[in-house]
Amino acid sequence: MNKIIERKADTVAVKRLIRQFPITAILGSRQCGKTFLAKRLGPDHYFDLENPRDIARLETPQLALENLRGLIAIDEIQRLPSLFPLLRYLSDKKSRQKYLILGSAAPNLIKHTSETLAGRIGYHRLEGFAIGDVGGPHAKKLWLRGGYPMSYLARSGAESAVWRENYIATFLERDIPQLGISIPSRALRRFWMMLSHYHGNILNHLELASSFGVSDMTIRRYLEILEGTFMVRLLGPWHNNIGKRLIKRPKVYMRDSGILHALLSITTEDELLSHNKLGASWEGFALECAARCIGKRDEELFFWGTHSGAEVDLFWQDKGKGWAIEFKYEDAPKVTKSMQVATKDLDLDHLWVVYPGSQRYHLAEKISALPITDIGTTWNYH
Repeated sequence: MNKIIERKADTVAVKRLIRQFPITAILGSRQCGKTFLAKRLGPDHYFDLENPRDIARLETPQLALENLRGLIAIDEIQRLPSLFPLLRYLSDKKSRQKYLILGSAAPNLIKHTSETLAGRIGYHRLEGFAIGDVGGPHAKKLWLRGGYPMSYLARSGAESAVWRENYIATFLERDIPQLGISIPSRALRRFWMMLSHYHGNILNHLELASSFGVSDMTIRRYLEILEGTFMVRLLGPWHNNIGKRLIKRPKVYMRDSGILHALLSITTEDELLSHNKLGASWEGFALECAARCIGKRDEELFFWGTHSGAEVDLFWQDKGKGWAIEFKYEDAPKVTKSMQVATKDLDLDHLWVVYPGSQRYHLAEKISALPITDIGTTWNYH
C-alpha cells in the first residue's frame, strides 16, 4: 500500500487560495487525505494538534507563531478554536506569513472562522479520491471501496472492508465524543445503518423516528451530526412556480460509497451487483463524482421531482441557465418521458444521463448520454 496518488486538482485549487488569502482552510472528514495534501504543499512550519509535543509548543501561541515566516500549517484546528482571534491579528500584521488550517468538524469550524476571520480566509472542501485521481479504468474499484485513501489503496478487498469497519467504529467511539456530542455510539451506529437503507430516497423524518423509536427532533439531531461531519448528504428539492405539485423534502445519501457498502455489509463486487441497493449505490457514487466537477456549494445543488413522477436526480443553475443530470445504471440508457418533462419544465440548457458505459452519444435535443469516467476527466458542462 505504498502507492502515492497525487491530488492534482485539489493541489491546484488550494495553491490558488493560498495566493489569494492570508488563511486557507482545508475541510474534510477524518482520513480523507488532508494531512497528506498539506504536507505535499511544502509548508515551512507544521503543527499537529493531535501531537502532544505540538500542543505544548502552542501553549503560548502568540510567542510560538508571531516570528515565523512562510506557510504555517495547523492540523486539526478545531481542537483549539481559541487560536482564531490570534490568526486574525497575525494575518493582518504579519505580511510574511500565510496560514493553512486543516479541520474535520465543518459546522463548528466554519462558524468560528466565518465569525472571526471574515474576508481573510478561503475554503477548500477535500473529499476522498476522485475518478480523475485514480483514472477511469479504476472507477469500479473506487465505487466499491470508496474514496478514503486507506480503503482504496488497501492490498485486498478484505483489508479494505476491515479498514472501513474500523473507521466507522473509531468515528463513533472517538471522533463524535471529541466533538462534544454525548450520544451513545451504539445508538448512532444503529441509526446510521438504518439510514443507509434510505440511501437515495426522499427523507421522511417521521417515518425514521417511528422506525427507530425516537422523537422527530432526535432524528433531526442525528442527521445534523452525520451531515456536519461529512458522512451524509441531504440534497434539497428545487422549487419553481410552474404550477405542479412538487416534492419538497430532501433526499438522503451516504457521501462515500465505500462507507455505504460497509454499512450494508457489502464487501465484494458480486455482492454489490446482486444487492437491492445497487441502483441507489450507483446513483450516490455518480452524484458525488458530478458534484465535485460542477464545483458548486452543497446548498446550490438540488434534485427536482413532481408527485406525478417526473424528476431529475441533480439540478443546478449557472450563468443564468439550468442544467441537470440523471444517473442510470444501464448499459444503454434511453430518453424517458420524465427526462422530456424535466427538460421542458425546468427550461434546461442540457440534461446528461450518466451511466457506466464508455461512449458519449446524443439521445434527443438537449439530452445526451455521458460515461461516468468522462465526468472525472474530460467533461465540461458549459
